[in-house]
Amino acid sequence: MTARRLRENLQDTPISITAITGEGLERRQIFTTDTLDNLVPNLQFANNAPLAGNNNSSQVFIRGIGQTDPTATVDPGVGIYIDDVYMGQSVGGTMDFRDIAGVQVLRGPQGALFGRNTIGGAILISTVEPGSEFGGQISAGLGTDKLKKVFAAMDLPLGEHVRARITGGFIDQEGYVKRVSDGIDLGDKHSYTLTGKIVMTPTDTLTLKLLFDYTRADENGSPLVFAASNETAIFQRAVSLDAGCPGMASLADPVPLIDDARCANDFWNAGPFAASGTNPLESLLENWGASFHAAYDFSANITLKSITSFRSLDWSGIRDADNTPFPILHTDYDSSGNQFSQEFQALYTSERITGVAGLYFFDEKTNDIMKVTLAPPPAPGGTLDSNNNLTENSNWALFSQWTYSVTEALSLSLGGRFTSETKASTPDQFNFANPDVKYLEVRKYSQDFKAFNISANVAYRFSPDFMAYASYSEGFKSGGWNSHFNNVASQELLDQVHAFADESAENFEIGFKADLADNSLRINAAAFTTNYNNLQLVYRFGVAPFLLNAGKASNRGFEVEVTWLPVEGLIIEGGIGYLDATIDQVVTFANAATGVEAGNRLPFAPQWQGNLGVGYSFTPQGLGYSLTPQANLSFQSKTFFDAVNTEEVAQGKARTTLDVSMAIERPDAQSGAQWKLVFGILNLTDELYPIGGNSSLGTGSGYAEIAYARRRQWFLTLDYSF
Repeated sequence: MTARRLRENLQDTPISITAITGEGLERRQIFTTDTLDNLVPNLQFANNAPLAGNNNSSQVFIRGIGQTDPTATVDPGVGIYIDDVYMGQSVGGTMDFRDIAGVQVLRGPQGALFGRNTIGGAILISTVEPGSEFGGQISAGLGTDKLKKVFAAMDLPLGEHVRARITGGFIDQEGYVKRVSDGIDLGDKHSYTLTGKIVMTPTDTLTLKLLFDYTRADENGSPLVFAASNETAIFQRAVSLDAGCPGMASLADPVPLIDDARCANDFWNAGPFAASGTNPLESLLENWGASFHAAYDFSANITLKSITSFRSLDWSGIRDADNTPFPILHTDYDSSGNQFSQEFQALYTSERITGVAGLYFFDEKTNDIMKVTLAPPPAPGGTLDSNNNLTENSNWALFSQWTYSVTEALSLSLGGRFTSETKASTPDQFNFANPDVKYLEVRKYSQDFKAFNISANVAYRFSPDFMAYASYSEGFKSGGWNSHFNNVASQELLDQVHAFADESAENFEIGFKADLADNSLRINAAAFTTNYNNLQLVYRFGVAPFLLNAGKASNRGFEVEVTWLPVEGLIIEGGIGYLDATIDQVVTFANAATGVEAGNRLPFAPQWQGNLGVGYSFTPQGLGYSLTPQANLSFQSKTFFDAVNTEEVAQGKARTTLDVSMAIERPDAQSGAQWKLVFGILNLTDELYPIGGNSSLGTGSGYAEIAYARRRQWFLTLDYSF
């Protein structure tokens, strides 16, 4: 475990963590980041983020804290780290798991050690290390919707002190939502990935690592479909009148609910797997990065580390938000950016004291070009806005955390982090009909944020098999600049909505970790309460969305995770999470609409979430192969996807899914190679349920869109390891 920057046993780490090995992910049929919530209580990992229109966009929430807006001007609320490198953007967070050694999900604010944008928690992904001998793996698979995937990895010893690992793979799968007008499939997958890792150990005390990864995806876009329309909204009336909808004589007339192609109304609902839009679609991603890691054992007690990284992210997404043939609201988003980070750590370990101190620096620059087609009167044919914005973020922090073992049973921990962050925005926003008239002055706007977050922990080991703890932790997520203006902004409006401030969370937690029944039964549990302040909620001035600090929430709940090995070969594992995440206070703003009310649940915060996995590995007598049947059950209660709690785009009822598989493995005693064949069915009961949605029903555009999960799927994979 590296949840506290130091390597330690999961059962000795006094915070709420779910840790899954790469083998465990495969066993539970977790193939992508957005299915992690099928086995991690109180985690929600979704894609199909509003505005993005990109298959790789992500919306990640832990214990009700996260962020739905994927744009560069808004930071995620849960930090994603790959091999200790922070991923600064929400787009790119949804990815296929390839060559994964393990995943750790840290619940609750991680402001002291991880800092930037971990107000809800952090997800730490580690990749496989190069082997010391020549070897590798080849995997190929087929499945539903013409799924084809290939992955290969190879370990290359390059000398006594140098070893390398290179991997490559691609995935190709047709989408499961079809456009009625042209047959384009949405929710498709067409991507490939290359990675490389070189580990050098020139001395016994020095380890150097060089990592590289590249991903490219060329797809049609998110599987969003029509959810509902508000026929009284001005945009709906404008396009219907312009198209000659029967029964409309003026803009004052509401759109009649008749089945006529000239009318913008609910008759365009083609079901959960058909889209009625006609706007061109696009989902492109090019994501690459490199990092250099150095670790030097200065002495038996002190290790010095350096992590230097650079990442480039270019993506685009074009979406037909209203999912009708009318130009009610279309978005064309093109983003190009890069990030650089540098982290220094000094780690100290002794019999009684362990600790870490560090310095972190982060710099990010992103250029966004966003075109928005609107249909307000008096131009029902559609007007085109350009919301261009250059975002520049810089961050530096000093952090430290120390643990003192008072006795063999009692330990105390205290940590803190000082963060200084600068957010800058240079907008260039106008209407293409008159590009010289800017919606706000084109110049660089900048604001600074500073915070000092602490964590404190007391842990007591009652026996070698049972540890209990209590902790307090803080986190903050800085504010920024809104960049979605669609008309000339008055100074009064700018004073109210241009800048938004940071939000913060304070978390109190108690828990225990127990290994029972001769270490055959593990039970880890935690209960928490979180005060979530200065929430960044979406308000709309007209149709444009703006983030404003407008709420307070209280999040309370618990998680329990169990692993049981009752007999040899049988593993039973599962978890349950309870979450009461309620908005306690909402601030109102003049001339703004939000629909958010005190008493609403936070988005992506189901009250109950649970999972159960049962697998049994055995070798039939007289045969040279082993069989492992596996069944995985996942449950999630009703879930809202926005703070307004819009029923039309919510998971309106509890859903339960069942995944099953059968693995056949045959080792080759002579060569040491191993064959593995896996056949599985995901969502065996063919459950129909939504996974995300976006509503603008209360604005002039009057639309709502929703995305459903792919229905029952089968897959077959063949792995060869050598």
